[in-house]
Amino acid sequence: MTHTDTEPDLDQLFYVADSAIHGKGLFARAEIAADAYLGSYDGPETRDNGMHVLWVQEPSGEWIGRDGRNLLRYINHDRSPNAEFDGFDLYAIRDIQPDEEITIDYGDEFEA
Repeated sequence: MTHTDTEPDLDQLFYVADSAIHGKGLFARAEIAADAYLGSYDGPETRDNGMHVLWVQEPSGEWIGRDGRNLLRYINHDRSPNAEFDGFDLYAIRDIQPDEEITIDYGDEFEA
């Protein structure tokens, strides 16, 4: 997937609230269409694992970690997610309703 839009204002798209899944979660303020670009996971690169580190494997096979600093760090895990990352860019994989929690599948290595 690629996007040509400018970076969305995450505060306009999402809010953070208590999650039934875990701790705090990220929730949609309004309806979001399938395939919509939702934003990029922003933060400094890191080699250390941590609570808000997103790991992405580069085509070279190298793993790059970013320690999340924007609202996307509040995305929780679900085996039936409504969003997914393509690199560090997040996209809706189905329509998302207002007040629905934004989720991704953390992968098979994830242990709840």
